[in-house]
Amino acid sequence: MATPLGEKIRAERKRHGLTLEELAKRTDSSKSYIWGLENGPAVRPSAEKISKIAAVLGVSVDYLLDNEKTTQTETDVDQMFFRRIGQLDSTKRAQLERFLKLLDDDE
Repeated sequence: MATPLGEKIRAERKRHGLTLEELAKRTDSSKSYIWGLENGPAVRPSAEKISKIAAVLGVSVDYLLDNEKTTQTETDVDQMFFRRIGQLDSTKRAQLERFLKLLDDDE
């Protein structure tokens, strides 16, 4: 029987049009590991693995792990956005800062 975590991973994977193989490859996992997460209670992902899955699926770790959450909140979306910014290399971060400055200048 699938867990709430497994159901969320499956739903988000399908929403993004990813196969089990594609999600596995993008998260340095095996297809059977992702299948186990989606379909059974036995697999307990490490913090690193759940973080990779959340990043690929564009959701927060909190959303995936909180059994009470059925949708992402605005805070979850913001958290994911800022996490992605934090993962940018210095060149891309500088480009983003220049882009944001251009947006401010338009006002």
